[in-house]
Amino acid sequence: MPTTAKICGLSEPHTLEAAIVGGASHVGFVFFPPSPRNLEFSRAAGLAAQVPARVSKVGVFVDPDDTLLDTAIASARLDALQLHKTTPARAAAIRARTGREVWAAVAVRKREDLGAARGFAQAADRILYDAKTPDNAALPGGMGVRFDWSLLDGFDHPLPWALSGGLDAANVTEAIRRTGARTVDVSSGVEIAPGTKDASRIAAFLSAVASA
Repeated sequence: MPTTAKICGLSEPHTLEAAIVGGASHVGFVFFPPSPRNLEFSRAAGLAAQVPARVSKVGVFVDPDDTLLDTAIASARLDALQLHKTTPARAAAIRARTGREVWAAVAVRKREDLGAARGFAQAADRILYDAKTPDNAALPGGMGVRFDWSLLDGFDHPLPWALSGGLDAANVTEAIRRTGARTVDVSSGVEIAPGTKDASRIAAFLSAVASA
């Protein structure tokens, strides 16, 4: 089975098109004001209209309230919700209330961090292993930080999972071969500046995933 890819933090029609044409299975829209990739609802609606049914639209949130979730889901016609810094109980409640697929982000710096994934076994549909950012960081991800992939060796994953954190066209093939990831997620690794995606980098990343 080929590895699929999510291009996250998209905010411009031409880079969204590059993700779609390049074969991305998922596109990510960020709804978190401190992020340089944050989308206003009207802009998200315009981008969502560009996405074909075969590509899943994933909303990215940091411990969101119901109002934010409902407005984002309606505006961007989201298929899935990626939740950062959200407890299993809250994730389960969101999943039950919205009926959307839930991706639970687990921040990883050491082997012990992986244990948090087990708490989402009944609360989410997929785990997203992401690199743990510095304690004083304003953002929970999208900073180009990578974790040691060997930490995943032999781990009994409670759910289907995706790999994120510091991926780019130069290392994603190695990451897939090293970890066996069936889905990879990139944001800063296809940017020329924080929040500014580059169509050629998106194409190169997706080509590398396909070659793996």
